[in-house]
Amino acid sequence: MERLSPGDIVLFTGLNHVRAVGEVGAVFRNAAFADSMWSADDVNGSWHNVYSLLSFTPAEISYSEIWALPGFNTGDNFMGLRILDAEKAAAILEGLGIESQADAEHDRILQEPLARALRTHTDVVDGEALHTPSTRYALKERELVLHRTEALLVQEYTGFLGLTEPKRLRTPAGLTDLHLALPDGSEVIEAKRASSRRFVREALAQLLDYAPHTPEPAIRLTALLPARPGEPELALLHRYGVDCVYRTHPLTFDRAPAPEEARARMTPLWQQGRQHD
Repeated sequence: MERLSPGDIVLFTGLNHVRAVGEVGAVFRNAAFADSMWSADDVNGSWHNVYSLLSFTPAEISYSEIWALPGFNTGDNFMGLRILDAEKAAAILEGLGIESQADAEHDRILQEPLARALRTHTDVVDGEALHTPSTRYALKERELVLHRTEALLVQEYTGFLGLTEPKRLRTPAGLTDLHLALPDGSEVIEAKRASSRRFVREALAQLLDYAPHTPEPAIRLTALLPARPGEPELALLHRYGVDCVYRTHPLTFDRAPAPEEARARMTPLWQQGRQHD
């Protein structure tokens, strides 16, 4: 319990899924308080380690999504209380899209039509709200959000590619959304939940940051978007030799490749200072 602090994120697991997400409030040891809440164990006595939750929200995330993250093993059923080290905790938070941000409501509005379409494999249409476009729980002065839209976009794209075991890379620059081992090198793919300039710029920066850390030299960087971006945004990606893959219809994607001369010019820069991580 010494390693548990207010503000820590807790995942509640069972039936091969993360069933809920919460944030720790108070943490203390008090046998008398615990005995007033729960019956003492016949062998171990009082459940004297106690923590409260500032928030608790149901979720439905398959263990397979966690198994695919760096540092986790397929078949792990996450039994009992487990406190993760800093590296694994970061992989969970980043890999599952758990974050706190001021513009959560703006992002929710952006995500609703896309998340609804990805769940139902239909076209993106504004209007009726998705049942669970994201899992949100409000806290005083901030809001934590469990984003699922990007994960859904990656899942649909990997299905389009026919990949049964998609891979991600844990790098010093962060966790990639998708990594493809090509015959002559690596492709790094970064997904974003919207195609506006803000998200295109984020994807570009992350891809350039990831590129030197691939196990084989990066020969293709790709931004995965829910719709074709505007021409200025597409030109921005292409200027740095980065491809754009975007959703055109349910389970269907198109690629706008960067010009070969731009890719040839940028590839040495992607690989500059490359190291095996």
